[in-house]
Amino acid sequence: MKNLISIYSLTRQEIEKIIVLTGKIKYEKKVKKGGKPLAGKILAMIFEKPSLRTRVTFEVGMTQLGGNTIYLSSEDVQLGKREAVSDVAKNLSRWVDGIMIRTYHQEKIEILDRTANIPVINGLSDLEHPCQVLGDFFTILEKKKSFKNLKICFIGDGNNVCYSLMFAAAKLGVNISLAIPDGYRPGKKYVNMAKKDALISGSKIEFFKNPYLAVKDADVVYTDVWTSMGKEKERKKRIKHFKNYQVNRKLLDKAHKDFIVMHCLPAHRGEEITGEVIDGLHSVVFDQAENRLHVQKAILTLLMKEKVKKGK
Repeated sequence: MKNLISIYSLTRQEIEKIIVLTGKIKYEKKVKKGGKPLAGKILAMIFEKPSLRTRVTFEVGMTQLGGNTIYLSSEDVQLGKREAVSDVAKNLSRWVDGIMIRTYHQEKIEILDRTANIPVINGLSDLEHPCQVLGDFFTILEKKKSFKNLKICFIGDGNNVCYSLMFAAAKLGVNISLAIPDGYRPGKKYVNMAKKDALISGSKIEFFKNPYLAVKDADVVYTDVWTSMGKEKERKKRIKHFKNYQVNRKLLDKAHKDFIVMHCLPAHRGEEITGEVIDGLHSVVFDQAENRLHVQKAILTLLMKEKVKKGK
């Protein structure tokens, strides 16, 4: 594993390796015992889209691992406008030890991947949110102890989190049902990609219009905002189309009795999820948020600990 570009590009073994190391970092305090594995390393963080969780967890993670970060806003870099993405990659490869990017366009991450000779981490794109979902599956394992015979139900928009959840479930043999209105479902190309992995792992992927059917006997109920960053002009239309897809107490009556509720945050309380659910006893939302730190420390360690740069 030289980069983290997407969940789909990872093998099951690589996902499991990240999850195992995350547990060691969180519970065995491996970093404290082993010193500072990224001492002297510098991570460049490119933010075309702002974020609370991504910025804080990467900065804290690098600091705790002994390294440092450089924050680069969209105005600082202007990828593809002031300078070609490939030229930015080549420059940063001479100065720093890794790149994390949070962008509107997956294509930019793929260009960085092809042209940088240092590790590249997808902090979020329009297609995937791999760090979030790796932290989510660590949280699920933490709460449920095993992925065997597990069912995840995702309710809402077929967005980047949805794609990464679908890919990870298919890799790990976890069943996933998705309740998404027509017109907002993941593209057929990517669904077929996930289904090919599901055939190997034994995972079942099912789509529903009716969220009450999708959530039946679910062990994990997951939702995200109906209007993602960059889609603000669609907000009124989306609220109308998603009004029956709210995660609330009535819907959760259909889930397994020991269900957990997940949300990647930020949440719009009263829209995709009610306040009583996100603050309720079944919610693990803030455990998810904490685990972003631990899983990203694992990713940074695996990608950046080696001194030799990847060849291009």
